Amino acid sequence: MRIMAFDYGTKRIGIAVTDPMQIIATGLDTIHPNKIIDYLKKYFQTEQVERFIVGEPKQMDNTPSQSAIHVKGFVNLLNKTFPDIPVEMLDERFTSKMASAAILQGGVKKMDRRNKELVDTVSAVILLQSWMEKRAF
Repeated sequence: MRIMAFDYGTKRIGIAVTDPMQIIATGLDTIHPNKIIDYLKKYFQTEQVERFIVGEPKQMDNTPSQSAIHVKGFVNLLNKTFPDIPVEMLDERFTSKMASAAILQGGVKKMDRRNKELVDTVSAVILLQSWMEKRAF
């Protein structure tokens, strides 16, 4: 089964998944928060997901950021809609900056680098890779 990660935002949710063997994290999509549940239900018709990883927004002093309340609402929605899939939170500090740097290093054209959806998806991949690396130890 796959692991799925979310980089939650009030305008977009970046989504990443592992392969079924849970070796590689890949960007899946970027979805508007209002459409996420329908998207997931459709996805689950063909794929099995064992666990959700959700980025936990924190400030530098480790306190919750302003967007934490929105993420908490999203986690509650996931728990309510998919009670059989556990949700884990993972510190997401710096994932957007790391995603932007990775996109730049990847040689993506300047106009494409402005695509915030790409940054959100890559952020979800970085989040999922971080979770996988922590689990490996």
